[in-house]
Amino acid sequence: MANLINGATGDWEVVVGLEVHAQVTSKAKLFSGASTAFGAEPNTHVSLVDAAMPGMLPVINVECVRQAVRTGLGLKAQINKRSSFDRKNYFYPDLPQGYQISQYKSPVVGEGEIQVDLTPERSFRVGIERLHLEQDAGKSLHDQSATMSFVDLNRSGVALMEIVSKPDMRSAEEAKAYVTKLRTILRYIGSCDGDMEKGNLRADVNVSVRKPGAPLGTRCEIKNVNSIRFIGQAIEVEARRQIAIIEDGGVIEQETRLYDPGRGETRSMRSKEEAHDYRYFPDPDLLPLEFDDAFIDALRADLPELPDDKKARFMRDYGLSAYDSAILCAEREIAAYFEDTARHGGQKRDAKIVANWIMGDLSAFANANSLAVADAGLSPAGLATLVDLIGEGVISGKIAKDVLLLLLGPERGADPRALVQARGLVQVNDTGAIEAAVDAVIAANADKAEQARTKPGMLGWFVGQVMKTTGGKANPQSVSDALKRKLGLD
Repeated sequence: MANLINGATGDWEVVVGLEVHAQVTSKAKLFSGASTAFGAEPNTHVSLVDAAMPGMLPVINVECVRQAVRTGLGLKAQINKRSSFDRKNYFYPDLPQGYQISQYKSPVVGEGEIQVDLTPERSFRVGIERLHLEQDAGKSLHDQSATMSFVDLNRSGVALMEIVSKPDMRSAEEAKAYVTKLRTILRYIGSCDGDMEKGNLRADVNVSVRKPGAPLGTRCEIKNVNSIRFIGQAIEVEARRQIAIIEDGGVIEQETRLYDPGRGETRSMRSKEEAHDYRYFPDPDLLPLEFDDAFIDALRADLPELPDDKKARFMRDYGLSAYDSAILCAEREIAAYFEDTARHGGQKRDAKIVANWIMGDLSAFANANSLAVADAGLSPAGLATLVDLIGEGVISGKIAKDVLLLLLGPERGADPRALVQARGLVQVNDTGAIEAAVDAVIAANADKAEQARTKPGMLGWFVGQVMKTTGGKANPQSVSDALKRKLGLD
């Protein structure tokens, strides 16, 4: 059975459920008109509502509701036409009201699902329990003074979507793949930018272990994990901690824990609260949300093509493999860049070649320079021209790599065709010149030529030598053909 952890008493299965908090893409907060812009000076984006001043009443931001419904549609989830807000009571220094406005019994979005590709050959389904809207708390700052903590309320009242999965994941890798796919969907829809470094997407990770086939074990919740890599690490560490306790004869206490990546451990924060501990009750200042089919249908019609549909279309229309399609569709901007390149000028290009350039050299350059592929410096028109030059035999694939580096560096923005001409990089297709170069290499390496006649595997070495003498400009196929004739390998 896959995904089992070996312990002293046999195999164990880890069970994972995630509560992902995604900041809603909106210029204003959930219940006030204060800005949601990131990076401002502390306490400069705070309204009287956000600061919980006496007598201030919340007013719902309809754009946040729209984004939640759009996300629910993208998750193939049930949209509840009537939902309501509740007060979740607990104390944090950075929670001005002393309660959080959230949704408990009646969330805006009900059950849905996500299909996740773990490998090109294996996918799995994760059920969505619910999606509800709630307001974020502020932020406590403990590093500004040796004796005091400070509170920044800029985040206070920012709209969050809490997306609660079912406990359908059975490994750290599955959990990481799920969060990656969820983030991709949110970015396609535009309801959250998924920036985990800014805290715009973070997860509470619920982990339990059990013997295969046994009932679910007691879970522990690891709070506010803010990177996909850390999510995987936290699950591995926590699962092994629980296994060790149980195998030593102990029991798992349901609690909230914190993951410390520096020490590679989880630490107890507090005992896990249940719903009754929060004393939920309907918020008396907010009416229930109610909308009709026309509202939902209009939002559905406005959705972009989502990752799974785009991947299927790339496989169907461009003949790409499932793997290549999944890579290209992981980011909406990369998928658009691919299509703009493949279709540029109304010409039909080999989609696999275009995909290889994007996933290979172009992505490598972009990653090395912390750039998005679309921002690396080569337009779809430029890449299309580069691919055309290879197809026309004007340049070889090797020369194309050199040209690409020029286009991404000192010749940024140049026309590839003009650049190839200006730099004298046109591929040599003159059979006479190629044969002369081949003859020269064979004459200079007579002993190896004799060996090659009985060891055809040496042909590649000779091709490399000829390419070197021609500065990489000779047509590789013509070089190979000439060598085969000269060495009697036809």
